[in-house]
Amino acid sequence: MKIEILGTGCAKCRQTTEIVRQAVEQAGADATIRKVEDIREIMTYRVMMTPAVAIDGKVRISGKVPTVDEVRSLLLRGDTP
Repeated sequence: MKIEILGTGCAKCRQTTEIVRQAVEQAGADATIRKVEDIREIMTYRVMMTPAVAIDGKVRISGKVPTVDEVRSLLLRGDTP
């Protein structure tokens, strides 16, 4: 599983990165986490607000800092729309 944190490096983006790491650890998921800070690359995801979280190329969370439970639920369900 490939998880990307989309954001320019603001405090909320850093917080989201830490939350995603915690969720991956708690879920025992086999995942690679990558921070995407280049605005041009973020725009390719059609994200209007950051932070955002993309799982396997699909944006699942946008415009807010998620909770560990929200991210863990996405990882355990594995149902990317």
